[in-house]
Amino acid sequence: MSRNYKFNNPEAAYFVSFAVVEWLDVFTRNEYKNILIDSLQFCQKEKGMEIYAWCIMTNHVHLIFRSIKGQKPELLLGDFKRFTSKAIVKSIINNPKESRKEFLLEQFIKTGKKSSNVNKYQFWRHDNKPIELWSNKVIFQKINYIHNNPVEEGLVFRAEDYTYSSAVDYSGEKGMIDDIIVVREL
Repeated sequence: MSRNYKFNNPEAAYFVSFAVVEWLDVFTRNEYKNILIDSLQFCQKEKGMEIYAWCIMTNHVHLIFRSIKGQKPELLLGDFKRFTSKAIVKSIINNPKESRKEFLLEQFIKTGKKSSNVNKYQFWRHDNKPIELWSNKVIFQKINYIHNNPVEEGLVFRAEDYTYSSAVDYSGEKGMIDDIIVVREL
């Protein structure tokens, strides 16, 4: 992995993107997206995660965050991914309406067998590609990228209309996650 894709500064804000293995469209169901929302809110309240922008797409997540309680950002993100991985797989297993259950679980097992640090199911890909946000220009570039992702995918016409994103917070209204740090251009 390149030096450009590491958490070098523990006090910095980072842009990360992480995807479901095989880019599987798991987040077409709101109950799975809501697990991520609840987990992000838990990380804010209990683990010191400051969230500046976020978006949950059908098969990946974009997030701008910073660790403020002294925990290394890579450990904070790792805890989040470990917990959500287990919670979402459990939710898939227990969801009687999940028509793709066998297929998804097969893929998670198959991918997990290729990794030495996975017990059974691997839900998330291991790469996060963290990018340190070191200037206002880079911060706003990444925020705009995150918020326009659903527009580019044709899910909505306006970024603030996508429910599972912080774009609504940036439009002056209240989104799904409390205490988003809204960054305004200088």
